[in-house]
Amino acid sequence: MKTYYNPEDLKKFGKIGQLQKPLADKFFDYYGEVFEEGALTAREKSLIALAVAHAIQCPYCIDAYTTDTLEKGCDEEQMMEAVHVAAAIRGGASLVHATQMMNKINEISM
Repeated sequence: MKTYYNPEDLKKFGKIGQLQKPLADKFFDYYGEVFEEGALTAREKSLIALAVAHAIQCPYCIDAYTTDTLEKGCDEEQMMEAVHVAAAIRGGASLVHATQMMNKINEISM
């Protein structure tokens, strides 16, 4: 079955600079620096990336950071907990917008 998502394309990510090398170079420099050890460990950053990957629903990122978190010593329980945190935040973000609906209902009902 053919889909838009081709797991093999993840291997081509480093080649995106073929069409705009200066910007790609800047992005990859930034990306690399973001994931260096700092106030957060590389392991913590990888778990955050895995959670965000699920929140934005990027299959390439999910594949990449599932592998990365495992390589950095995370276990399945930690990974799934991070995904649940992302799901809770994403769900809460949808629900909090219900206040707009409630405001509009109150405005119309007055």
